[in-house]
Amino acid sequence: MKSISLSNLPELLSAIAAKEALYLPVDTKEGAEYKAYAEGDSLSLACNTNRSAKDFFFPQVEDMAAFKVEGKKIEIIDVRKETEDFVIFGARACDVKSFEVLDRVFLADPVDTFYKNRREHSTVVALACSAPEETCFCSSFGIDAAEPQGDVSAWIAEGRMFFKPNTQKGETLLSALSALLEESDGAAVEKAKEETRTIMGQLPLQNLPTEHFKPEKLMEHFNDPKWKELSQACIGCGTCTFVCPTCQCFDIRDFDTGNGIQRYRCWDSCMYSDFTQMAADQPRHTQLERFRQRFMHKLVYYPANNEGLFGCVGCGRCLAKCPISMNIAKVMKALGGDK
Repeated sequence: MKSISLSNLPELLSAIAAKEALYLPVDTKEGAEYKAYAEGDSLSLACNTNRSAKDFFFPQVEDMAAFKVEGKKIEIIDVRKETEDFVIFGARACDVKSFEVLDRVFLADPVDTFYKNRREHSTVVALACSAPEETCFCSSFGIDAAEPQGDVSAWIAEGRMFFKPNTQKGETLLSALSALLEESDGAAVEKAKEETRTIMGQLPLQNLPTEHFKPEKLMEHFNDPKWKELSQACIGCGTCTFVCPTCQCFDIRDFDTGNGIQRYRCWDSCMYSDFTQMAADQPRHTQLERFRQRFMHKLVYYPANNEGLFGCVGCGRCLAKCPISMNIAKVMKALGGDK
């Protein structure tokens, strides 16, 4: 295991940025946000960023193709560019787990080449949580906040940051930084892990009921009368989907630039009344149906098709951002039989 004094961390970040693009969470007036590293930036130690690291692989808006039309002739322009190598430094265990959820969608046939390109060029340094928030419930989905699974796992303990490589990408990154790193036995890391797990065990949303959400109970949950009461306050704003690290819905649109047509995709939300609307009809007419769709997908549909992997990682962003305080934790408690 390698380590560096926290006082020397700025030197380490500068060394990474000198070789490839570096992105890390930085404190702002609105909370922690991921941004491109600039000299003098400090790594935020906030447990959660406002928006997740999903943006690096599945951006909110993305150009897909362009078209030039001259009479009956149409020229298709490939706008894809080779992605630069980049490092995401400081992603938390929940966000790293969300990449697995997204991989199963975008890397399944037919492979999304835009997403694949970014994934292949990224190296993720995952930082263990040392101060989990009350809105965190990642352990309900089997995620260990003390043992993040990136290309490199990192921990802060006793005034130092410790690193352990998990993949060849991680080995390559730490090897390039070897002049700045020292060998460490990792005893302080084990103590820090236990402290984090103790905190997690005391949080109010640990051990949310997940055993009820099985494929054979699909229709039971779908027809549960509790959906009416749960959905009544929802205003369909879509905030929960936009801060969620695992939501993957998008729309594709064409825009006339005046000098051709630009095709792009942008995030969409199943909570919107015009989501998947077709010329003939709207498949989900009521907010109850749209509300139910979101949570059934996270808790039943997705795991049924992905070996039990849930479509939620318990990051707690939707709990913190929902304007009417309705969230997946309340849904899980209601459908799971808890009061």
